[in-house]
Amino acid sequence: MALYRFRVTFEDYDDVSRDIDVKSNQTFEDLHKAIHQSTGYNPEYPSSFYISNDQWMKGEEITYMPNQKRIDRKIPLMEKIKLSSFIDDPHQKFYYTFNFDRPFDFHVELMKIILDEAPGTTYPAVVRSVGEAPKQFGNVFNPEIAASADAPNEDFDFLNEMAYNHDDADDFSEVTESGDDEEEKKVDDEEEEDEFGFGDDAEFEDEDKPGRDDY
Repeated sequence: MALYRFRVTFEDYDDVSRDIDVKSNQTFEDLHKAIHQSTGYNPEYPSSFYISNDQWMKGEEITYMPNQKRIDRKIPLMEKIKLSSFIDDPHQKFYYTFNFDRPFDFHVELMKIILDEAPGTTYPAVVRSVGEAPKQFGNVFNPEIAASADAPNEDFDFLNEMAYNHDDADDFSEVTESGDDEEEKKVDDEEEEDEFGFGDDAEFEDEDKPGRDDY
């Protein structure tokens, strides 16, 4: 059985790449899951491959977990389409978008065709991995982090409890500090008035003080 060796790179992170060997009779879904086995992402998000030219322009779409619009358009499903059905070029390219809600875009290029399988190897197989996959908005599946998030937190998080986000924290502190300054200024003014005798008792008039008519 022939093997396809694909090089998968992030569109926005050229220093991160994966080389993946896939059997020619395996599906686009197999490649989709192999990519995210290599990145550490949870593959269970709506995604699509697009047949691409050398300029990475999107052509025919092959999708995973389609929305109703894609279902109505009868977009082919990854699980039903073999990779060999769309390999027309020795350097065939696919543009791949993972997770439409918060997408990562990839370039997938066929690097070579290998005629013989390696004995004892399970395919798809990641044969080369360069760089660490970027993390973004919970796309990364990390069981340890998930378990930690589920654990009860005994500490009272004031900002979270009061529905503030962390970006609001600076604004909140500015308001608090400004309010403290106003209060301190008010106290200082009152103390200054008392020192010179112009406090609450300064409203009386000295009846013994000679008036202007006495001169």
